[in-house]
Amino acid sequence: MITNLYRIIKYGVQGFFRNGWASVSALLVIMLALFVFLALIIFNVLTVNALNVLRDKIDISVYFQPNVSEEDITKVRQSLESLKEIKNIQYISRNEALALFQERHKNDETISKAISVLDDNPLSASLNIKANDPRDYPVIASYLNNENLKNLIDQVNYNQNQLVINRLAKILETGGKIGLGLTVILSLVAIFVTLNTIILAIYSTKDEISIMRLVGASNKFIRGPYIIQGALYGVSAAILSLILMAPLIYISSPYVKILMPEMNLQGYFYGNLLKLLGYQILLGIALGAVSSIIAVRKYLKI
Repeated sequence: MITNLYRIIKYGVQGFFRNGWASVSALLVIMLALFVFLALIIFNVLTVNALNVLRDKIDISVYFQPNVSEEDITKVRQSLESLKEIKNIQYISRNEALALFQERHKNDETISKAISVLDDNPLSASLNIKANDPRDYPVIASYLNNENLKNLIDQVNYNQNQLVINRLAKILETGGKIGLGLTVILSLVAIFVTLNTIILAIYSTKDEISIMRLVGASNKFIRGPYIIQGALYGVSAAILSLILMAPLIYISSPYVKILMPEMNLQGYFYGNLLKLLGYQILLGIALGAVSSIIAVRKYLKI
């Protein structure tokens, strides 16, 4: 068994280097397929990051009546924290709201003077509420609009943000469906193209297969070298796809940084290089080896 395994690996490696343009064409097709898969992974990371940034910018602000005590506000906050839909709550007191307002309009003399002549703070205390999912905001808004809180709450700005929140929820849902569909379609295309390319590579050695069968070689022994060749195509293509992606990451990283300051694309790529290489190698071996098995079995009638 060890001798046969050694021969299978040996003949597979020899066939990989001996087939010339057939090997090059199969390698290029798998490399392009893996490059597309890698681009999809990176695009998915960018999409998730962008959506998370947008999601963090969306919230519900609850403004309380000026005469509501901090004790009552604390009770409302504690009741909200018990809701599983809520990610976090930020409390802004009347004094903090005034300080933020003054800082925001410090260059506007008219507003600054108007604030300075007021005897009382005109701003209300508020809670800024972030949900775990944009689709949870209607539940939170419904809770805030109940009769028990009507005498405490002056305004809930959900209606103003509702359109943006609903659009974001739709983007999240649609983006997930499109990404899944695109991955499935590209997977099928990659398998089809890889399969046909390897068929041509195997077809060029059909005389050798006939001779091996005449001398009594088993089907497993005949299939083995082609499976090894397919796996070698996959491993080589995985490494080449990462090499091809590296300069594109370097070029695009500054532009991504401008659009999404929180995203370090180059840092993500090199920080997860081994993981990405592992994914590429596994997928490459699967594409190459499975295509070889199908090609030998179906087209050469072994």
